[in-house]
Amino acid sequence: MSSTASIVHPASGRTQRPASSYAGPTMPSRLYGVVLAAGLAWLACCLGGWMPLVGGPVFGIVLGMLVRNTLGVSPKFAPGIAFCSRQVLKWSVIGLGFGLSLGQVADVGSSSLAVTGVTLAVAFASAWLLGRWLGLPDHLKTMIGVGTAICGASAIAAVAPIIRPDERDTALAISTIFLFNIVAVLLFPLLGHVLQLSDMGFGLWAGTAINDTSSVVAAGYSYSTAAGDLATIVKLTRATLIIPVCVVLAVWVAWRSRNDAGCPSLLRIFPWFILWFLVASAIYTMGWIPAALDAPLHEAAQFLIVMALTAIGLSSGLRSILRAGARPILLGLGVWGAVAFSSLGMQWALGSW
Repeated sequence: MSSTASIVHPASGRTQRPASSYAGPTMPSRLYGVVLAAGLAWLACCLGGWMPLVGGPVFGIVLGMLVRNTLGVSPKFAPGIAFCSRQVLKWSVIGLGFGLSLGQVADVGSSSLAVTGVTLAVAFASAWLLGRWLGLPDHLKTMIGVGTAICGASAIAAVAPIIRPDERDTALAISTIFLFNIVAVLLFPLLGHVLQLSDMGFGLWAGTAINDTSSVVAAGYSYSTAAGDLATIVKLTRATLIIPVCVVLAVWVAWRSRNDAGCPSLLRIFPWFILWFLVASAIYTMGWIPAALDAPLHEAAQFLIVMALTAIGLSSGLRSILRAGARPILLGLGVWGAVAFSSLGMQWALGSW
């Protein structure tokens, strides 16, 4: 005799098995979604190595969206996908700290910090004004502004746990940012020669006006070795600004929610993973990480970013993104243009052209 009792439905008279008897392979598991995201992320990294101008993060979110919108994603994958798009995303940001020395901020000089500060302010101001005119949601405006101002997908990954956007807005922001990354890699060196920028001038321009690190490096070194070296250092300086930006955003979100019933306190909403990022960066700065681990840690952090973005793609329905129309792209174009022109304007004013 079976130990599992049957249940007779009182209305239909049909015999039913209890819900507990369905436990097992049909129950949603975090493992399914994690394995799916990791597998697609590995493929995205391979494609990114083959086409570095596009990069693994772009391929990750595109592959995720293709799978979601062609083959479909079973509900049993949902817990793992949600885990990757949130928790793994935080781990990827912490991992980036193991390759970034806080002392590099001082090495770039006061002129680059001044230009970086102005472009940061311009990015946020233009994102808010243009986004308001276009009627876009606050979350999307914030992510496009942060991504353009600081470091593309990495910055979006850092602020997403704080402002808590839906996957659709995150996918829109990342797609918009990387579209202009590709355009910048192709267009900036040509414009630099037309404007007759010096190596220092172009390195500062590329480092402050191109979003993603790989695109900054590609554009900088295609101009000259000296320009590439400077652009990389400026870009690392921009990356450290994600820390104060995240703190300010956390305070702002808590303040806006102060009158909401059940709103989270500042302690709950504070981005504690950024503090771990600082710890990781401090460990790297003090030289406690063996040189042999530098490359593996960097590659691991990059893979986690691609994995998190792939999960975001797996959560994004293409129809909802297409319904957004041209407005997110117009916002990205406007913010990117404002940052590029403000960077050149600051260089002209400081005489570093």
